[in-house]
Amino acid sequence: MRTVIVGAGLVGLTTAASLRLIGHEVTVLEHAPEVRAVGAGIGLWPNALREFDTVGLDVRSMGKTVDAWFYDAAGCPMRADGYDVVDHQFLMVPRSDLNNLLADTVGRDKIRLATHVTGFTEHDTHVAVHLADGEHVQADLLIGADGVYSDVRATLLPGSEAITHAGNYAWRAVVPSGDERPEGTILTLGSARTRGGYTRVAEGQTMWMINQFDAGELVGSKKDRALRRARNVAASGWHDELLAMIAATPEEAILENQIMVVPELPRWTTDRVALIGDAAHGLSPHIAAGGTLGIEDVGVLRTELADEPDTAKALARYESARMARFEQVRAHSAAVEHAEGPADTAERYTAFSHWMLNTAPAT
Repeated sequence: MRTVIVGAGLVGLTTAASLRLIGHEVTVLEHAPEVRAVGAGIGLWPNALREFDTVGLDVRSMGKTVDAWFYDAAGCPMRADGYDVVDHQFLMVPRSDLNNLLADTVGRDKIRLATHVTGFTEHDTHVAVHLADGEHVQADLLIGADGVYSDVRATLLPGSEAITHAGNYAWRAVVPSGDERPEGTILTLGSARTRGGYTRVAEGQTMWMINQFDAGELVGSKKDRALRRARNVAASGWHDELLAMIAATPEEAILENQIMVVPELPRWTTDRVALIGDAAHGLSPHIAAGGTLGIEDVGVLRTELADEPDTAKALARYESARMARFEQVRAHSAAVEHAEGPADTAERYTAFSHWMLNTAPAT
């Protein structure tokens, strides 16, 4: 089967690597001039790591296991009672390293860079993918893995543009590790709906992160804005190292993002086209599982395509399973966002991670 995947990010490249296992002839179309990762580090839960095991990638050796605790702004640690250790543990991996590993696994010759997809036309026997230079690429299956600003989704569902998660901003960077706590401080819950901290993402590399809902007016440089919010998660000397870390980060190394989300969609597929990852269900990153859930999509899609020779039926089954799961994900996401204080956040977040891990599809 000739399969075109739009987007050479984490989910797009994982999709390409996974579908090659079942004999698909894959081509990845990427708008950017190089394979790159948007973001600093990514947390991967065991349900995502199983898909990488299936593909044959040793991702565990690339990152650091985070044994997550929740803290208040004074550094008091807390966890929800009644849960197992696994409900608090995930692997933190540098995004750029993971994307490069995936690109090498797929084969760089299968990835067309600087290629802008403008839409598609679906036919009875194939789908024609339209490029900005006028070329049409024919495929048996088209997969939109092109993120919250998906061009594939724009053609599939006009009017489904990503919308702002009003007032929700995030700041982060990867910096050389110093003498900060090796166990990290993610996640610290502070005042003014601010959360953040830091964690090791690889040997000698630490990622710091600040997120605020209802962030208000943004003034000053990116560093000024990050430091202002970081003080909300620092009290009585707690997090002095976080403040110093941010202050020492070069301005150009700081990522600042207005969080965008994809509205709930009426469908994700047609007979020959499917949305996957953030293109289908981009949510606020405060539940720290968007990448993991996108990789879950990959495993379900591969399983359905392998088990059902009728592509349209396979895509319909994929859509049905994933849309039902994301009804629950959205409910958990909203519960975590609106938690009242650190203890309530710890309880609601761990309820989410426990549910996610114990209901993950066996692919």
